[in-house]
Amino acid sequence: MDHLANGHSTNGKCPVMHGGNTVESTPVTSWWPKTLNLDILHQHDTKTNPLGKDFNYREELKKLDVEALKKDVHAMLTDSQDWWPADWGHYGGLMIRLAWHAAGSYRTSDGRGGGGTGNIRFAPLNSWPDNGNLDKARRLLWPIKKKYGNKVSWADLIILSGTIAYESMGLKIFGFSFGREDVYHPEKDVYWGAEKEWLAPSDERYENVEDPSTMENPLAAVQMGLIYVNPEGVNGQPNPLKTAAQIRETFARMAMNDEETAALTAGGHTVGKAHGNGDAGGLGPEPEAALIEEQGLGWNNANNKGQTAVTSGIEGAWTTNPTKWDNGFFDMLFKHDWELTKSPAGARQWKPVNISEANMPVDVADPSIRTMPLMTDADMAMKVDPIYKEISLKFMNNHDYFSDTFARAWFKLTHRDMGPKVRYYGPDVPAEELIWQDPVPTGKTGYDEAAVKAKIAATGLSIADMVATAWDAARTFRGSDMRGGANGARIRLAPQKDWEGNEPKRLVSVLEALKPIATEFGISIADTIVLAGNVGIEQAAKAAGHSISVPFAAGRGDATEAMTDAASFDPLEPLADGYRNWLKQDYVVSPEELLLDRTQLLGLTAYEMTVLIGGLRVLGTNHNGTKHGVFTNREGALTNDFFVNLTDMANTWKPTGKNSYEIRDRKTGAVKWTATRVDLVFGSNSILRSYAEIYAQDDGQEKFVQDFVNAWVKVMNADRFDV
Repeated sequence: MDHLANGHSTNGKCPVMHGGNTVESTPVTSWWPKTLNLDILHQHDTKTNPLGKDFNYREELKKLDVEALKKDVHAMLTDSQDWWPADWGHYGGLMIRLAWHAAGSYRTSDGRGGGGTGNIRFAPLNSWPDNGNLDKARRLLWPIKKKYGNKVSWADLIILSGTIAYESMGLKIFGFSFGREDVYHPEKDVYWGAEKEWLAPSDERYENVEDPSTMENPLAAVQMGLIYVNPEGVNGQPNPLKTAAQIRETFARMAMNDEETAALTAGGHTVGKAHGNGDAGGLGPEPEAALIEEQGLGWNNANNKGQTAVTSGIEGAWTTNPTKWDNGFFDMLFKHDWELTKSPAGARQWKPVNISEANMPVDVADPSIRTMPLMTDADMAMKVDPIYKEISLKFMNNHDYFSDTFARAWFKLTHRDMGPKVRYYGPDVPAEELIWQDPVPTGKTGYDEAAVKAKIAATGLSIADMVATAWDAARTFRGSDMRGGANGARIRLAPQKDWEGNEPKRLVSVLEALKPIATEFGISIADTIVLAGNVGIEQAAKAAGHSISVPFAAGRGDATEAMTDAASFDPLEPLADGYRNWLKQDYVVSPEELLLDRTQLLGLTAYEMTVLIGGLRVLGTNHNGTKHGVFTNREGALTNDFFVNLTDMANTWKPTGKNSYEIRDRKTGAVKWTATRVDLVFGSNSILRSYAEIYAQDDGQEKFVQDFVNAWVKVMNADRFDV
């Protein structure tokens, strides 16, 4: 080998492992694809956040000059830039689309997606085909973000820009809240579909594409890379009735009813335009695939702006006055007949059969030119589907009603994933409390907690019953959209009181024992349920030789049926809970993967998951009292026995079914315990075993108890945004 004088090789070999730092498709786990990947539990740890663990966005918001910020956003909307000119001199349509597509990825099934974290800044969302050229919208906002710095998050600024855009064009907005905190790493826990290519046919995510209800859960959009439905029709084939059926299912999965759906469809297309006046094949790659000199911008082409811009491929405006909030959408839709045509980019769209030049929108750059308006297949659905047509005609005949309905639907669309109203901030937060915000009244504080706990202890409820009931009340929390949790005690209301996972018969008996105590002290049932869980843990710790007091934050309230949209809570029903060793049925996804999903939604780390599993097992909290994973002869005592016996090499482990195992004495062959995959994964997975070994050590008992209590309190308080 030839060498230079300074000792460096001349063969041109790269001095680092090729691709080792950049090729995400080849992590260590790719060698063993069935290995449980715990990354989703640690994706937003402190190492990814440049602002540091002490950063408090709510405190930064208190420093924000909201009126100055809003003024700057208003000014930006009409400050057209040569590098990306504004249509008709107004960026309103572009900013609305940015906010819409940030918020519109939300789905009710798991609460994931949405605009609450600024996730549209990262892949895959920043490069979805449906988000084409929204990278330009974010760059137009950058001078404002730069000016206000950490006093406003990207997530808030994106949603604010769309809201102010509507206001600038004449809509009376319903309200706006700050409070969305940015992430600085893609949310990889979100499953967007199994397809390996953009815009793969809808058939790949439906059992039967003719029946939209058969779309794979938890998905909502009809194709990979779309926010809602294909504007050209089902699988790109125009048929407004079929499109209407997909719209209804998709928007329902995004928490919208028919009236809200019709309002959003019409209101979204009352302003702005679609872009397809050029050659779509001439566009450069999306942002994540663009060359380094493009600096994060994608879909680039010298002609891809202004009059010749290409985004969706469909071309034109929907109304005569696309920068004005009016009834122009309905006038255009219902006062003309429509026929199929194609845009210059080749996309299928609808055009009016007869239209006077005066009713055509003017060109985006040259007001002396009139251009042909359009309707998408989704727009035509509002005219063809009987239900949507009736709603649309009602809107057409009552502009004020349409405006109010849309403003409320827009507010819901852009705030649905923020959780309860206590998380809202700013001068434009509406006074009205909305049922989809899951309102909970403020509960009593300052009462004698020790006296309440003494009364609970005197009921004779078992440790397992007290702990399991508190767990069931709290485990519904989803950090994805800040819904669920113990606050409100909705476990006693429909539909939660009837969920199989909550063991309805046992639940009734526990609640009947606790209700008189809540009444006697004038406190909420919600607080009483959590206190009962704490009593059970303290009793179990005492039985194991530890005197502890589980921290408690009083002040939970009790929601009523009138405060509860029961149907909206259906998606929160647990279909599996590894913490209580329960599966409603066998699923394609393994039990341990379902456990990870629940854990991530609860906001727990891998070691918190580990210690909770070990503690809940020895407390005997398994669903219906099953003994799987109860690796102890001291059930009801908060010991580290689960981990001691799991890691004991005096045992062997034998499968007895798809999800059942026996733990036998290695010498005698006698069956000592039974287990499920969720139990044994803490011994088989190398990372989880490292945690289990910590708690199994001879000096691990005290740490186990303290870590269990800390993790327990974290779950009980996950929805306490007021403390």
